[in-house]
Amino acid sequence: MLAELTSLLTKGNAHVTFEEACAGLKPAQWNQRVPEVPYTIWQLVEHVRVAQWDIVEFCLEPKHESPQWPDGYWPAQEATADEDQWQETLDRIRQDRQRFLHLLHAPGTNLLAPLPHGTGQTILREAFLVADHAAYHTGEIILVRRLLHAWK
Repeated sequence: MLAELTSLLTKGNAHVTFEEACAGLKPAQWNQRVPEVPYTIWQLVEHVRVAQWDIVEFCLEPKHESPQWPDGYWPAQEATADEDQWQETLDRIRQDRQRFLHLLHAPGTNLLAPLPHGTGQTILREAFLVADHAAYHTGEIILVRRLLHAWK
């Protein structure tokens, strides 16, 4: 089961990976708005970072407090990123995913036991949540890239 969860979190399986969806973009593209789309690619990527961080922290830190929904999970509408911030966001996504993978593979981690500080959540449920959330927004990133004519 751990091998399947690891694959779910790190590989594209039936679609491209999050990293592939974000690769090769320039600042003008990740900050560009598309008509009728409420966010830029960078805003989507930053949202993935915040949500994944929140899930990982919830699993690891019993006293963790989640950001306010929805404002705490999304950058401001006018927010943009330079190359350093873009790279930092991507790096932090990878780091938090790795932290979660360490938790999954840690001796004594019971995937099915409810987290003592939660309301019934399990590590398995949170792994599915991380993967599902990233896959959903990866699809959105690809769609925005297509609208920008920045996808293969």
